[in-house]
Amino acid sequence: MTRGFGIVGTGVIAAIHAEAIALLSETGRPDARLVAVTDVATGAAAAFAAAHGCRAEPDVDTLLARRDVEVVCVCVPSGMHAQIGVQAAKAGKHLVVEKPIDVSLDAADRLIDAARAAGVALTVISQHRFDAGLVELKRLLDDSALGRVVLGEASTKWYRTQGYYDSAAWRGTYAMDGGSLMNQGVHYVDLLRWCLGPAAEVTAVCTTQAHQIEVEDTALAIVRFASGAVGTILSSTAAFPGFPQRLEITGTEGTVTIEDGRIVRRALSVDPGPVAPEGPVRSAAADPGAVDVASHAAQLADLLAAADTGREPAVSGQAGRDALEIVLAVYESSRTGRSAVLGR
Repeated sequence: MTRGFGIVGTGVIAAIHAEAIALLSETGRPDARLVAVTDVATGAAAAFAAAHGCRAEPDVDTLLARRDVEVVCVCVPSGMHAQIGVQAAKAGKHLVVEKPIDVSLDAADRLIDAARAAGVALTVISQHRFDAGLVELKRLLDDSALGRVVLGEASTKWYRTQGYYDSAAWRGTYAMDGGSLMNQGVHYVDLLRWCLGPAAEVTAVCTTQAHQIEVEDTALAIVRFASGAVGTILSSTAAFPGFPQRLEITGTEGTVTIEDGRIVRRALSVDPGPVAPEGPVRSAAADPGAVDVASHAAQLADLLAAADTGREPAVSGQAGRDALEIVLAVYESSRTGRSAVLGR
């Protein structure tokens, strides 16, 4: 039985999805296959299909009508994620939605509700949860190896040229994209929330430092978590030349530091000492297309396993909403000059 994938939107990130599907078919899910793609730019869709050995469909409706498409990867601009996702859910397709889940909580809720009503699996891309370093960190946290967690730090100091934002009219807009935190930093916002639990309050400043865009290219936030822990979030696309994404979690019994998905330092009271990373790693710090597809493939494999067994995917629609809620709280705090309370 073939588990056919369709991709809606053939921009930069779609190529990562196509590569991940191909890798998945080679490493444990030979039933996975990219069947068809579509894009409003029909020429781009045709070229993408030729490069990846699948069919280009003229529109979303035609792609969704294909019985051999079981899973749809939503790779359109962020502000259209719910629109396309709801349409695909109503057609009975399982969903892989690129981050963020959408740019508003109302849109996120519509998508989550549609997937639930249709009985289809929904995962929101947060592929770094499947990185080896994050898997190990989460195990240490679940085993209480760090003691009581008191502090978390999430940093995305990347670089994007003005040309990146000028490459498409939707980039750098509130309606379709969001700023550096919504687009780039949301990955490590999700990881911080995954490790520290629900956020209670956010105090933040957002600013545009180096680009001509309507949204922020730099965001700083202090987060109070329901557990009593505190954290910081830094996200920027103005940090030349671009640096590894960094997550550091500190507890009463130790600290673990991760860079680009790998543990670079582990200092625990029961197991002290640094951990040296092994080998080079692809980084999107300065190049949006430089993404290691292995973790994407692992998340797609988890989605298929969830669809097979009826369980919730490891990164659910709710998880995507949780990360979005923090991002929007950062924006609210920056806009109002006051702390934003979550979960109201």
